[in-house]
Amino acid sequence: MIRPRRNRRTAAIRGMVRETHMTTDNLIYPLFLVDGKGVKDEIKSLPGNFRWSLDKLLPEVEECMELGLRNFVVFPAVPEELKDKTATYSYADDNFYLEAARIFKEKFPESTLISDVAMDPYSSDGHDGLVENGRILNDETLPILAKMSVAQAQAGFDIIAPSDMMDGRVGAIREALDNEGFTETAIMSYTAKYASAFYGPFRDALDSAPKAGDKKTYQMDPANRMEGLREAMLDEEEGADYMMVKPALNYLDVIALLKENTTLPIAAYHVSGECAMLIAACQNGWLDFEQAMPETLLSIRRAGADVILTYFAKEYAKRVRGLKFGL
Repeated sequence: MIRPRRNRRTAAIRGMVRETHMTTDNLIYPLFLVDGKGVKDEIKSLPGNFRWSLDKLLPEVEECMELGLRNFVVFPAVPEELKDKTATYSYADDNFYLEAARIFKEKFPESTLISDVAMDPYSSDGHDGLVENGRILNDETLPILAKMSVAQAQAGFDIIAPSDMMDGRVGAIREALDNEGFTETAIMSYTAKYASAFYGPFRDALDSAPKAGDKKTYQMDPANRMEGLREAMLDEEEGADYMMVKPALNYLDVIALLKENTTLPIAAYHVSGECAMLIAACQNGWLDFEQAMPETLLSIRRAGADVILTYFAKEYAKRVRGLKFGL
């Protein structure tokens, strides 16, 4: 009799035939940066995650590095008075986000530092693109994104990550980076970014919700799968070095689709709402965090993600080191 259970009999045997493996090298830790000093402000809708001023953020990063976690994406929470319709602060000489990147890379040169490219953190309209008479202007947004990307590369970001979903932005950014000599700066494109209901805690953290309307004319319809493949083909042609699916858990089929149709590394963003749901269930005693969190990340990896952006990155790194972890 054929018995698949023979390959599950002991922990050693299960480990030997395990198909999917994940280490801290596969993880990126998202962090929220604010201007000022002495700030460590917990995000109420995403417990265990904080808005950090740089002086508080650097020790956190150092602790992560000691755990073997080396990859970070940083998002700026920009004061309202610094925002305008054309996001000029995004490339300003006194931009605290850019200055933080310089200091970050000086202190942790062996880290991977990933940016965020979109207008919404800097826009008084709260949209990822330029707004005129209620419309999001695609082509007029591209030069702004390109200028923002060059400023980030100059500041020391290793990977530029456009999250805006404007058509043609990967090509525009690649051309601008190359023209300024940043040929080694990579682009991690938010290729299939859906107009999802699971971004709430992130928008709480950055106060970046649209002032009017929604993002459905540029972010993807959750009903569409093959459109994600079309976006992937365009991004690869325009020069992307990584392609991202966002969110992750509700779009595992899209992760698998892209993985099967490109040789580029696939990233998946385990977004704030997905993490917040698991945290809430565990805090209520409905799930066991020590079991549910690793299984959740493994499912994203198994679907085909080479890289996972997750707010649980540090907790997973503790688990890998055999340290106490959990909520």
